[in-house]
Amino acid sequence: VQLQASGGGLVQAGGSLRLSCAASRRTTSNNGMGWFRQAPGEDREFVAGISWRGDRTIYADSVKARFTISRDNVKGILYLQMDNLKPEDTAVYYCAAARGAMSSRSAPDYNYWGQGTQVTVSS
Repeated sequence: VQLQASGGGLVQAGGSLRLSCAASRRTTSNNGMGWFRQAPGEDREFVAGISWRGDRTIYADSVKARFTISRDNVKGILYLQMDNLKPEDTAVYYCAAARGAMSSRSAPDYNYWGQGTQVTVSS
């Protein structure tokens, strides 16, 4: 399974970015998926997750109402729309495929990871 994340960049506070994660559709279309992030010197943290059908989503409190996770199982792409970005959102963002049909807030519940894409929010 290969996951390829893209869409990161430099944006001013209050701006928006949309991250994409291209997945092997045959393998991940029945799996929950998620986004995590890791800032320098910090542990990797959960950002958002989505069930395999896309009907259930979960978010970290810090991004709720600002970020939206979605997926297109036909194209095999996972998205993260990030609005009203803040400097504290600066991190490397990783997409991941869960072991089961539902997503999870726990990193060990994911067994495939993308390479990460850098998001930098300036104040």
